[in-house]
Amino acid sequence: MPAQRDKTSSTPRPGSPAWWAAEPVRAPEKRRGRPARPFDEIVTAALELVERVGADAFTMRALAEQLDTSTATLYRHVDSKDDLMVHVVDKVLGVIASTVEKDDSASWQESTRARLLRLHEGLSSRPKLLTLLAAEVPIGPNGLAAREAAITDLVAYGFEIDLAARVYTTLAHYTVGFAVQQHAPGAPSPAEASELRSYYRKLDSDRFPSTRAAAQALTGVSARDEFLEGLQFILDGVEPRLTGAGTTPA
Repeated sequence: MPAQRDKTSSTPRPGSPAWWAAEPVRAPEKRRGRPARPFDEIVTAALELVERVGADAFTMRALAEQLDTSTATLYRHVDSKDDLMVHVVDKVLGVIASTVEKDDSASWQESTRARLLRLHEGLSSRPKLLTLLAAEVPIGPNGLAAREAAITDLVAYGFEIDLAARVYTTLAHYTVGFAVQQHAPGAPSPAEASELRSYYRKLDSDRFPSTRAAAQALTGVSARDEFLEGLQFILDGVEPRLTGAGTTPA
C-alpha cells in the first residue's frame, strides 16, 4: 500500500512541483480478498470517464462503480479527485507522445511541426480534458519526458539550450491555447462561421473596410489549417534566430 501524504494545511497543491516530489512510488497492493487494482488501470478508467462526462461531472463514486469497486479502494491510491486528475493529465500526455514518430531526415521545422500537430490532434480529440490540461504546467513523468524530448530535438538541430527552451515553451503555449479556444463554449460551429462571415460583409464599409474585405479569410479556414498556418508563422519567426543549424539533426 503506497505511503499516505500528510493531509494537513501544508499539503502541496496537486500537480505542483512539491506535490510531484512527494508522490510515492506505487507498488501493487498486497491484501486479502479480491485481486489488487493496478493504479494505471484506475487512471485509465478515470481518463475514459472524464472523456465521457467531463471533469466537473466526474466523481470518485462514479469511477468506483465503473470499476466495480469501492471508493475506499480508490482512496488507498490517491487522497482526492484532484490528485487523480493530475495523473489523468499525465496519462494523456503519455498517450499523445507515443504517437510521435522520429524522422532523422526531417528539418527542424518539419520535425517540430509534426510533433506539435500530434499534440494539437491529441488535445482536440479530447475536448473535455482541455480545462485540466490547461490548468497545470505538466511536470509528471510523461510531461517531463515529452518536454525533454522536444528540447533535446531542438538542441540536436543546433539550437542553444536557452533558445530551445523558449521556443518549446512558446510552441506549447500556442498549441494548448489554440485547442482551448477552438473548443471553448463560444467557439463558432461551421454554420455559425458562415453567419459570422455574412455579418462581417454587411458591416459599414467606412468604419470596417478591412474586416469586410477579410471576411472570408477570417471565417472560412478550418481549425486545423488555421492552427498549422499560425504554427508556421511562429516557426518562420524563429528561423532567423537559429545559427549554425543544418537541415538534419546532429
